[in-house]
Amino acid sequence: MPLHVPPAPAPALRSVLTALGSPTALREARTPSLRTAQGPATPELPLPVHVLDEITAAGASATRLTGWRFLIRCQERAVAAAETRLTPDGWAFSHFFEGPYIASTERALRQAETMQQPYQPRLLSVPGLYMLTLWLHGDLTADGATGHPAATDLLVPLAPAPPGIAAHRPHRVAELLPVLTHRATPAPLLGQLA
Repeated sequence: MPLHVPPAPAPALRSVLTALGSPTALREARTPSLRTAQGPATPELPLPVHVLDEITAAGASATRLTGWRFLIRCQERAVAAAETRLTPDGWAFSHFFEGPYIASTERALRQAETMQQPYQPRLLSVPGLYMLTLWLHGDLTADGATGHPAATDLLVPLAPAPPGIAAHRPHRVAELLPVLTHRATPAPLLGQLA
């Protein structure tokens, strides 16, 4: 089934296109693969980036939108990503980056396209675990900038995933959140055990 990619805000896309057209932005980017890429660079697959700051025993606390991420494609492959963020003046380009999450995101998106049920793709970051997931939201009509993971949504941990959590294995939110809750809960101090 095709994925239903939510539309990115037009100013976010414009800011990325402006940065791609700026020799200064490209020269200062810490992305060697983007600086040395042959051919035109095109922003594709805009994904809203949500952050899950706190996981409670009851499940996910509210998520918050922190930006939109675009994969930057040169010829046949994604070589980098561009991130935008919301400022008081609207959507603005934040930075270019590269690394293992680029290929991992592409792989997870290809994997999701083979699933029987259609989904709306998003990214969900769990900073407390240094974890990034592809969040496959079941409500195709939802605003990609809002909401929180539903129990039946899927989370696909991207590589590198935290130890003990398999990358690229889809998990229902209801199954993965208890594992994340256990991992994110700090252990009691030795003095507090008595």
